[in-house]
Amino acid sequence: MTKTATPWGPATLVERLAIPQRAGDKRFSSVVELLETARGERLVRFAYSTGGAARRGPVTLRAADVERLRRSLAKTPELAQALGLAVA
Repeated sequence: MTKTATPWGPATLVERLAIPQRAGDKRFSSVVELLETARGERLVRFAYSTGGAARRGPVTLRAADVERLRRSLAKTPELAQALGLAVA
């Protein structure tokens, strides 16, 4: 399992989904990750990715991207549950 740093200490990546996006010539992905701390606390991280590296900063989704996120949650049921979203 992949380990990552958070403000609450190290965490393990449980599930991850990436929504590819494009703005003009710029290509990037918005990322939603379900993380779990050593104590079992679950964290949800929103980020964007360029070249595979998660970056901090605002994450902006267009309406079409939100729909793609919703559909992608069917492949990550634990993440959908953590977000409180029913998956059809």
